[in-house]
Amino acid sequence: MELGRAQIARLIARHGELDAVLSAEVVRPTQGPAWMRNQAGRTAQQKNDPSGWKSALAELQVGSLNRAKKESRLSIDLLARLAVTKFVRAEMNQQFLQVLERCRVQVKSYDNMRQERAHEYRERLAAFQVRKRIILRKTGQEIFETLREVEKSTLARTRRSLFGEETSDGSYFTYPLFVNRLLFSEDGRDDYLCAEHYVMMGNWDRDPDRYGRMREIASGFLRSVYGAEVSAETLDSWMNFPENARELVGTGTPEDSSEGMAQQERLAAWVRLLEDERVMENVIASYNVVPLLSEYAPRINPQQLKNALIDRTECDRVERMIQEHGKLSPNSLYAAVAKVASCRGAERAKVAARFLGDFFHYHRDLRRLDVVNAALDSVNLAGNERLQELSRVNGTLYEFLLPEEQAETAAERVLRHVVLKADVRDSTRLTRTMMEKGLNPASYFSLNFYDPVNKLLEKYGAQKVFLEGDAIILAILERDGEPGLAVSRMCVLAREIIEIVRGYNELMQRSGMPQLELGIGITSQESAPLYLMDGDHQIMISEALNESDRLSSCNKKARKVMEPQAGPFHVYAFQAAELDENGNPEDVILSYNLGGIRMNETAFRKLQQEITLEPLKVRLPAALAASDKGDYKLFTATVPVDRDIFRKIVVRQSRIPRIDPADFSVKGWTERSYYEICTDPAIYSALEKKKGAGK
Repeated sequence: MELGRAQIARLIARHGELDAVLSAEVVRPTQGPAWMRNQAGRTAQQKNDPSGWKSALAELQVGSLNRAKKESRLSIDLLARLAVTKFVRAEMNQQFLQVLERCRVQVKSYDNMRQERAHEYRERLAAFQVRKRIILRKTGQEIFETLREVEKSTLARTRRSLFGEETSDGSYFTYPLFVNRLLFSEDGRDDYLCAEHYVMMGNWDRDPDRYGRMREIASGFLRSVYGAEVSAETLDSWMNFPENARELVGTGTPEDSSEGMAQQERLAAWVRLLEDERVMENVIASYNVVPLLSEYAPRINPQQLKNALIDRTECDRVERMIQEHGKLSPNSLYAAVAKVASCRGAERAKVAARFLGDFFHYHRDLRRLDVVNAALDSVNLAGNERLQELSRVNGTLYEFLLPEEQAETAAERVLRHVVLKADVRDSTRLTRTMMEKGLNPASYFSLNFYDPVNKLLEKYGAQKVFLEGDAIILAILERDGEPGLAVSRMCVLAREIIEIVRGYNELMQRSGMPQLELGIGITSQESAPLYLMDGDHQIMISEALNESDRLSSCNKKARKVMEPQAGPFHVYAFQAAELDENGNPEDVILSYNLGGIRMNETAFRKLQQEITLEPLKVRLPAALAASDKGDYKLFTATVPVDRDIFRKIVVRQSRIPRIDPADFSVKGWTERSYYEICTDPAIYSALEKKKGAGK
């Protein structure tokens, strides 16, 4: 960005003929050690070295291509292209103002010392402001040439190497949008730019050859060839390919073939149409005015010059303006007028054929400009650090950096997150009971629940999202470059929370104190969470929060039925009704979670990727085995918590039954499953016995 700003300022000063003014403001260091003077000189030289800007630009965009390949998302590179385009556009206007201000300060410093030099610089400054549009156009075209050179010499070859050959129907045919001469023009309607690279049509509402009307005429011509029923969208798409103009009318030079004859007939029809619409003379003038622009413009408006070639009244007016200037000769104007008047026959046909191709070319680039402008509206360059930080934590900040700048940011990028909600059952009754005994509920919750859980967070790399009065919500963020063990570690953390509460409950039971009843839900989401900022405090926003709340909940009716017969399992799910056509499955699911840990399917699939889940066959007592409503699968796994610390977990997968909600009798089975991290000591005891027997 620094190199870009320096390069844009340098181009603006050069095209604005202010190099001499700005060079006078450079104060060369004459004091201090030699190494300081040399360093200052090198820095100034680097910022004003065009090759430095070009090299950094290529390096930045090659980096974005490599990142796109790594993430298998070409849209990443397109976003980088949009960001560069938006930066250059914004800086062109910003640097124009800064150059202007620097010159004003410099001119003011000459007022009392060098009156003659001050007067010269003031005149240059006034001309600089008047020629703003021209200066920005020339600057934009030089920047475009640099971008095009980088594209042709480096980026196109790198893309082919990483993503394959580009084709018109390929997945990344979007890149021509950025090789467009109109990209850095204000609105794509610059007379000089059109005259030099396309064709200069009218810009005023009274002009018969303004772009909108010429598009209607071209559409009418295409319909006369291919039928009146052709849609406007189809015509527009045909005009987006300049090659179609040559296929239609050729070059104006007859070819001795059947296709050549057909082209000649269509060209004759095109010439007649332009003449009938009274725009043929304007088209001829558009090409003959180009040599006059360097001689007469910007003192005379380009559109005035063009109209002077075909309108006697306008010609007289322009002639008077030339004579009033004194230093200009009207001879070139007279020659151009004569040339337009003498354009007849085959020459007119050649001009008409050329115009159709140039018009299609301009139409295509104007459409491409519209597409880029629409995309730029959805891209925001985050200039201030506060906005950058907010975007970064929300995963909406895309940083495109040079290689030496990338080391710190890559490891910070969050890829996915896992949320745990530990919900205390019936906290209102618990609080009331404690207050009746003269005890402080806040201290009770803190000592038996909050404080022990807080001590576990660092061990598992978890963070506290927020506290509710009767619940804790935790999260583990999985970052780029880290071991992908977020779900498995969260499962072990959940087991430890259950064991802590179970231990305290045994103490409380002996003391006659009320016990804590807990339900835990674990949800994995394959994306980074979003955040709101409350001052310096981050507030997480994630669908995983809502889902973990559902998984940790316990339906009162399900609890009444299942608590006496739950056995070693503490999590159950039932479908209590049939789904309607647009029904949400969660609307008819009854959940039972008492002292259990339930995870969503995404978390289970992620767990399978993180660690090896081995099928487990444990023979449970008949009474316990019968307590589960249906078949289930058990899996065992070992989770690495630290370098020398490993914990066992047992995971249960069971299908959700369809039940009669009146008595919970099973009526059938759904294809959906629910998942439990087993917490009952009996299961782990059976696992250890089996392990011992195996030895």
